[in-house]
Amino acid sequence: MDDLRQASSTLQDEEEGIPSHASIRERLAHFTWAWFEMTMSTGAIAIVLGNQQKLSYQFYGLRTIGKVFFIIDLVLFLLFCACMTIRFLVSPSALKRSLHHPHESFFFGTFWVSIALILYCTQLYGVPSCGPWLVKALEVCFWIYAGMALLVVVFQYHVIFDKNSLPVADTLPSWIFPAYPFLVLGPLAGVLLYDQHGSSGVNILIGGILFQGLGFSLAFLMYSLYFTRLVGRELPIEPKRPAMYVAVGPAAYTANAFIALAYQAPSTLPPDFLGMTVAPCGELWKAFGVPCGIFLWLLGFWFFAVATVSVVLSAKKMHYTLNYWGFIFPNAGLTTATIQIGYVLDSNGIKAVATAMVICLVAGYIAVALATLKAVWKGEVLWPGRDEDEEDIEGHGMDEGKQEKAA
Repeated sequence: MDDLRQASSTLQDEEEGIPSHASIRERLAHFTWAWFEMTMSTGAIAIVLGNQQKLSYQFYGLRTIGKVFFIIDLVLFLLFCACMTIRFLVSPSALKRSLHHPHESFFFGTFWVSIALILYCTQLYGVPSCGPWLVKALEVCFWIYAGMALLVVVFQYHVIFDKNSLPVADTLPSWIFPAYPFLVLGPLAGVLLYDQHGSSGVNILIGGILFQGLGFSLAFLMYSLYFTRLVGRELPIEPKRPAMYVAVGPAAYTANAFIALAYQAPSTLPPDFLGMTVAPCGELWKAFGVPCGIFLWLLGFWFFAVATVSVVLSAKKMHYTLNYWGFIFPNAGLTTATIQIGYVLDSNGIKAVATAMVICLVAGYIAVALATLKAVWKGEVLWPGRDEDEEDIEGHGMDEGKQEKAA
C-alpha cells in the first residue's frame, strides 16, 4: 500500500512539473518568509516558560529550559536570515517577488514578529543578568521597532491592495500577518515596564496601548472578512487548516497586552496623571484593563475551538506544511494570557489550567519540530513547487486549492 501511495504521489508530482531531485542551492531558492513561523513559535515557547514563574506549579530548572529555547530561537533566526540572504543573492529579483507574491508576501510579517519576541525574551532572560545599559537599549529598540513595524504595515498592505486582487471569499487568517508585529507590541511594552521608570515607562505604556490598538483594529477588519468566508464558503482545504489557529492570536495577544499593561499601570503612571484627583489613575487603568483582557480571552478561545474541531475532523486528509506552526505561536499567546489572568486573579483553578496548557504547548512544539525535520528530509517542503512561492506571481492558471496554498 505504501509503495502504491508513493508511486501515485510521484506520478502526481511529474504531472505538476515538480522535480524528483533538487540541489541544496535549488532548495534554498524556495526558502520563504513562512519559515519565520518557526522562530515565532520558538520565541513564543520561551516566553510562555518565562511567564510560568507566575504560577504555583514550577520545578527547578524551568527557567533554564526557557533560556535554552531562547538560544535556539536566536540560532534559528540567524540561520533563517542567512538562508533568505542566500536566496536573494542567488536570485536578486526574488526579494521583490516575495514582497509582491499573492501568498508569500503575507508572511513577511512573521520576520518582524520574530524580532519582537526576541526583544521580549531579552527583557525576560537578559535584563536580570545585565546592567542598566540593556534596559536603556531595549527602550531604544522598542521605539525603533515600532517605527519599522509601522512602515511594514503601511507599505505591505499598500502592495497587497495595489498589486493583488484577492477575492473576499478566499479570505484566510494569514491575511492578518502584516498587522501581527503590532499585536505583540502591547505584550512587549508590558514586560519592558518591569524595569522602565519615570517618563520612559509612561511613554512605553501609552505606546503599547496605541500600537496594540492599531494591530487589533486591523485584525478585527480581517476577522470580519474571515467570518464572512466561513459562513459563505467551505473551510480551507485540509492541509491548510492548522493555519486557522492564526485567528486565535489577535484576541489572545491583545488580552495579554491589556492585562500586562493594566497590571503595571499603578507603578508606572503618576497618581495625578490626566489630572485625576478623585482616585489614582493607574488603579483605574488596572480596574478597566484586566476585565477587558478577560473579555477578549474568550474570543481567542472561540477561534481556538473552531480551528480544533476543523482540524480533528479532517486529520486523516492532512499532510505536513509550514502551516503546522500555526498550532504553536497563536496558542502560545492564548496560554500566556491565561497565565496572566490566573496571576492577577490569584485563581488556583486558572493557574492549573494554564499549567496544563503549557505542557500541551511544549509537547506540540516538539511534535511539530520533528514533523518539520522529517518533511525537510523527505522533500515535502523547501522544494521546487511545494512552498509558498509555488504559484505564478500573476496568479495565472491557479485552481482554487492552490489559491489557498500558503494561508
